[in-house]
Amino acid sequence: MMGAMTATREVPGPGQESAWDYPRPPRVEPSSESVEIRFGGRLVARSTRTVRVLETSHPPTYYVPESDFEPGTLRPAQGSTRCEFKGDAAYFDVVAGEAVARSAAWTYREPMPGFEALVGHVAVMPSAMDECRVDDEVVTPQQGGFYGGWVTSRVVGPFKGAPGTWGW
Repeated sequence: MMGAMTATREVPGPGQESAWDYPRPPRVEPSSESVEIRFGGRLVARSTRTVRVLETSHPPTYYVPESDFEPGTLRPAQGSTRCEFKGDAAYFDVVAGEAVARSAAWTYREPMPGFEALVGHVAVMPSAMDECRVDDEVVTPQQGGFYGGWVTSRVVGPFKGAPGTWGW
């Protein structure tokens, strides 16, 4: 494809993972890392009971138990999308006071086989939040408005989402 970036795997250092070592189809794994999500000037979720979805060329996407969101911060939203691996996603607006991030969170109520661990968990677009943290490190959102990956110093890329990476 003309103009497409070439993916050259970064070599992970001690204590790091490479997104290029993640599988396709993706893997779901439990995480005990401390995850915090802030929006509208307040903490909307905190958890040490998340699951990470790991897929080749993508930083991890963290799914937080819905019960670990503050009451009233998730409002069902219209629309859905389909992931070829996980199934049909339902969306939420994230609400904190007057602040509303429309369709900025999603869940898989009836995921496809192999992704049952996602039931009852919600992911957010870090780019739509004030701040997301993993073990007190501020997350950099994955590039590209479609993806919800959480970039931390623990994971090296390059990551799909930047201009020219659609074909990866």
